[in-house]
Amino acid sequence: MDSSTLTAVALAAAGVALLALALAAAAQLRLARVRRDFATLDGDGSTDIARVAAGQNHRIERLTSEVAALRDHVASAEEDVRQSLRNVAVVRYDAFGDMGGRLSFSAAIVDDLGDGIVLSSIHARGESRTYAKGIVGGKSSITLT
Repeated sequence: MDSSTLTAVALAAAGVALLALALAAAAQLRLARVRRDFATLDGDGSTDIARVAAGQNHRIERLTSEVAALRDHVASAEEDVRQSLRNVAVVRYDAFGDMGGRLSFSAAIVDDLGDGIVLSSIHARGESRTYAKGIVGGKSSITLT
């Protein structure tokens, strides 16, 4: 072979070597990116991706069951709140025409379902009487006056 052919072959080999070097550098950069992403997934480089994925699946299943338990707890708390006596109203009035000062009163204490009690206190000159009446569903079995 003459020297010009050898030079052309050498230049072609150098070009192939440079191309291989560029491809190797690109592969190295991709590998570094994959390792960084793997570390983000809780890997430390010594664990395989399947084990990390299985760990993440286990965490997701645990969190899903915890969310379901919290959902049940919130539903129970909402039911407790609906049944709590939290709606209160008081009306003061004069029970008798000759009495002033609105010393008599009626107080209704019910939950969101309309269950509870009505307390009435009737004040007269010589005495005071108090009555309690149960309420179920917003209605009483005893006539409310």
